[in-house]
Amino acid sequence: ALAAHAQQFVCGKAHSDSVQLIASSLYTATAAGFEMNAAPEVRDNSCSSEKPFFFSAALPEGSYRVAVVLGTDQPSTTTVWAEARRLMLEKVAVQAKASAKRTFDVNVRLPRIAGDATHLVKLKPREIGNLDWDNKLTLEFNGNRPGFRSISITPIKEPTIYLAGDSTMVDQDVEPWAAWGQMLPRFFRPGVVIANHAESGETIKSFEGEQRFAKVMSLIQPGDYLFMQFGHNDQKPNAVSIDDYKKLLAVYIAQTRAKGAIPVLVTSMNRRTFDDNGKITNSLAGYPDAVREVAAAEHTALIDLNAMSKILFEAMGPDGSMKAFMHYAANAFPNQTQPISDDTHFNKYGAYELARCVVNGIREAKLPLRKFLSKDIPDFDPSKPDPEATFDLPATPIPPKTTNVMKVPQV
Repeated sequence: ALAAHAQQFVCGKAHSDSVQLIASSLYTATAAGFEMNAAPEVRDNSCSSEKPFFFSAALPEGSYRVAVVLGTDQPSTTTVWAEARRLMLEKVAVQAKASAKRTFDVNVRLPRIAGDATHLVKLKPREIGNLDWDNKLTLEFNGNRPGFRSISITPIKEPTIYLAGDSTMVDQDVEPWAAWGQMLPRFFRPGVVIANHAESGETIKSFEGEQRFAKVMSLIQPGDYLFMQFGHNDQKPNAVSIDDYKKLLAVYIAQTRAKGAIPVLVTSMNRRTFDDNGKITNSLAGYPDAVREVAAAEHTALIDLNAMSKILFEAMGPDGSMKAFMHYAANAFPNQTQPISDDTHFNKYGAYELARCVVNGIREAKLPLRKFLSKDIPDFDPSKPDPEATFDLPATPIPPKTTNVMKVPQV
């Protein structure tokens, strides 16, 4: 349902109920505008640039419907990322002097819990100043001559999918890192919004200890969903035993249901660990099976990403799967002086393919929210991944403050 108080921003002459944007319309705490030293050109009733640019508007915590009219005086292909690189619109092509309206729903959040200024999520250092935790909505326009003619932002109240998990699900905010949770919004139409509360380094126990679970429980409403994927960090020495892991999963399920919301368990995807026969070996001990057991015992919906990722990675093969994980030669990106060889974390291609697996799992589990899935994405067979050679999503500029690309996602 749409609420009142829509804000309208127009490139060019604006009506009395709209804000006119010009090249010097810069974001402040009291005025929406462009920021990050990347203002576009404003002409011919469009805001466009040869480079990525950012638009921000100060907003209270909540969910919003964003309607953008894309197009410029030249042919353009625009990808829109929101907040900390959540994929909202993928490569929308518009002919010169034409327009195309697209709509998506996005969530804005703050560390404060339940209106008490002293009760806060315990943010990690890397989250301080992160676009996911500030009091504004930020949109990134990227691609080939990206541009828009207008933006409207309207508060909404609608079903929310909350994500709880670790670095393989988090909104990775710096290239070339990515995770499936930040790709998931692209696969949904307006009508449901995704709030990704996953964070790097989390176990199911630390997610509670850092008040992240409390934050979700303070917001979650009847009819909402909580997708839970833990295991990669829980299995580390002296982290979370399988018995404690299962008990906490049951607690999370019970508290979610007590709120009238729907819990969904997601098994952790495999790491890139192949045997000599090109088969993925289990590097997650008994944790995926523990999730399956709890799902069966608690009659909880299950998305078996662990099983699907095994099929996916084996279809890619030992060499092809390197292109889905974080494997890069030195100096492939700014401030990356050493090679990256990481068989746990993903780039945009790997994260996108895993998100497609999750969408497949939503359909297989017959979750009611499947009616909101985008109609332009066909069913996905993990044994037939999208070709990496034809995959392309534009890269977010790496912030100058990022002095070491290798260290950003690691906590």
